[in-house]
Amino acid sequence: MEQEILRYIEESRELMMTTLRELCAIPAPSHAEHERAAYCKTWLERHGAQGVIIDDACNVLFPMGCEDCRDITVFAAHTDTVFPDTDPLPYREDEHLIHCPGVADDTFGVVAVLMAAKFLLSHPRRGVLLVCNSCEEGLGNLKGTRQLFADWAGRIGRFITFDSALGAVNDRCVGSHRYEVEAITEGGHSFGAFGKKNAIAVLSGIVSAIYALDVPQKDGCRTTYNVGTIEGGTSVNTIAQSARMLCEYRSDDRACLAAMERAFAEIFAAAQSEGAEIRVTRVGERPCGAADDAAIDTLKAAVLPVIETVTGEPVLCRSASTDCNIPLSLGIPALCVGITRHSGIHTRQETLDKRCLDAGLEIALRLALSL
Repeated sequence: MEQEILRYIEESRELMMTTLRELCAIPAPSHAEHERAAYCKTWLERHGAQGVIIDDACNVLFPMGCEDCRDITVFAAHTDTVFPDTDPLPYREDEHLIHCPGVADDTFGVVAVLMAAKFLLSHPRRGVLLVCNSCEEGLGNLKGTRQLFADWAGRIGRFITFDSALGAVNDRCVGSHRYEVEAITEGGHSFGAFGKKNAIAVLSGIVSAIYALDVPQKDGCRTTYNVGTIEGGTSVNTIAQSARMLCEYRSDDRACLAAMERAFAEIFAAAQSEGAEIRVTRVGERPCGAADDAAIDTLKAAVLPVIETVTGEPVLCRSASTDCNIPLSLGIPALCVGITRHSGIHTRQETLDKRCLDAGLEIALRLALSL
């Protein structure tokens, strides 16, 4: 079987690269992945897959031998990119690198799922569900994975997503809460109404309070916060009537996440005052994990040796916020497996090293067979 895998990779390299280029040319911001979903469904059907569906969350699903199966293994990758562009993102290749926003996160992961599906058509397995899912990034709020586990409740035994650096596995999930915060004041003319409250100044006070926080400390855990965007005001000579921002906090520990929730609530409440209204809307929530450590260790015992066989190096295990948050919060063992070497993730300077692609695909194929 090892020789078949290597031969498949060699014979399919051109198809793999063509698929990657074509997917990169399809913009897919969160909540707008329909064109990529349609491409993936057509691609699978063109290569012999039957029973492929696109669900209500724009997930592409290809079940293999899942009828009446209650111990399904899912292999997934997310179709959306972190970038809001609705026009094709710039794509460029040189000898070793592909330059394109989103190419590593997670377009090549999607390619790996498609190529694994094509391989499994000649090496069928029972109880395998291949998924190209939506809404992993940003305010997508893991909509695709939430839909998957709602529709297949009680039937999924383990979950693997391809979405990290080659040689790394994310085995703990980072939970987060995300808010839109708006400050509203009376405003007025910058000279004639001088002294009235300025919404930008009020919002700036909230930002300053957030950045003065001492995050909870707990051995083996990490907690962070961030203000990601801020906007508002009318003109240089207008006291701003409104200003808004997006902010979040994260932790890989439930108690620390709850402590941050209380701290943010106190900051928001303290900013409320006469002449200043603070409106807070939670726009995203990613749960921490609840899966049994022993179940995760069992899955790692099956996955890590496969990766180490391909890379020849020990696997680095770490925490992250990924599609695994949903299954782990439901007590289902899940791992995020890295298959790319890259730089500039979540920037417009993102690159993917072409020299890692064979190894990344080999990991995906070996796992699809062994699990």
